[in-house]
Amino acid sequence: MRAKDILREELIGLHVEVTGAKNPALKGITGVIIDETKNTLSIEQNHTTKTVLKEQVTLKITKGQHSMRVEGKMLLGRPEDRGRK
Repeated sequence: MRAKDILREELIGLHVEVTGAKNPALKGITGVIIDETKNTLSIEQNHTTKTVLKEQVTLKITKGQHSMRVEGKMLLGRPEDRGRK
């Protein structure tokens, strides 16, 4: 799995971990992405929803047995437009 591949994929349903963040309280959030907007990701963690700004985080995204680190800045934009880039 390469970075450019994950950028074109649907992120909803993938497991994610916040490995770095401008706000230290966000670091360590793990769960499943349940919603995505142009600037945010909503992550379900222990039956609660956490919303993080894409621009301010580094993520470890897992799909199947593959995982990779992605700068949230690379995910900015509407999900439906990201596949066209």
